[in-house]
Amino acid sequence: MATLVSFHAHPDDECIGCGGVMRKAHEDGHRVVLVVATRGELGEVPDGFLDEGEQLWQRRVAETQASADILGVDRVEFLGYTDSGMMGEPTNTAPGTFWTADVEEAAERLAVILREEKADVLTVYDDHGGYGHPDHIQVHRVGMRAAELVGTQRVYQGTMNRDLVLASRAARSDLEAPELPDNFGTPQSEITCAVDVSAYLQHKRKAMRAHASQISEQSFFLALPDDAFQFAFGVEWFLRDGQGPGITETDLMAGLT
Repeated sequence: MATLVSFHAHPDDECIGCGGVMRKAHEDGHRVVLVVATRGELGEVPDGFLDEGEQLWQRRVAETQASADILGVDRVEFLGYTDSGMMGEPTNTAPGTFWTADVEEAAERLAVILREEKADVLTVYDDHGGYGHPDHIQVHRVGMRAAELVGTQRVYQGTMNRDLVLASRAARSDLEAPELPDNFGTPQSEITCAVDVSAYLQHKRKAMRAHASQISEQSFFLALPDDAFQFAFGVEWFLRDGQGPGITETDLMAGLT
């Protein structure tokens, strides 16, 4: 048995980009650990969604545990930072946000978990955080540094296949999809790892539903027909230093026992 540690910025990030590889690792007999930098305090919910006196972060922590149970996660940890909000918002520089965190200090918090777990594999995000979110960029910086501190050799940078996304939008113009920033994802020619997670899409979609405060049934993710959902989420994409050119890996845990 090997150990996969998957590091994310906010509750619900884990199921969108890594839900399949986490469930796959679990079903292949590996230990799976989820680490989340913030509790997603700045998410948005409709009026009346929360119980009286309930804080959004409390709901999102509970949703994360429910999602983790679906994905086969053995341990869930939060690093204790607060949500920074989207790039350029005043909340970015508020005390205690992940974006303002000292990278060395935050990396050591993550390194403690990596050492405890004797992590074989770590997932982070690419260097622009997939689409430029400050907390996602910080996950890359902190995660890569933590791997250096501990000596974790196998680090995968989660990304999105820009070419595939653009092609799917062109092919399904009937579906309403959110606008994409210019720095969205990575061209397929630069991606080095593609994991087929189509066998785990029911778990991935169920984990998304567990995050009901952020992913409603009317959201882009859950409103997709089954075929479109498989096309969009049936493969999870990563970069790994020293791999490529082209897709050279199809399993994060290959060769580990």
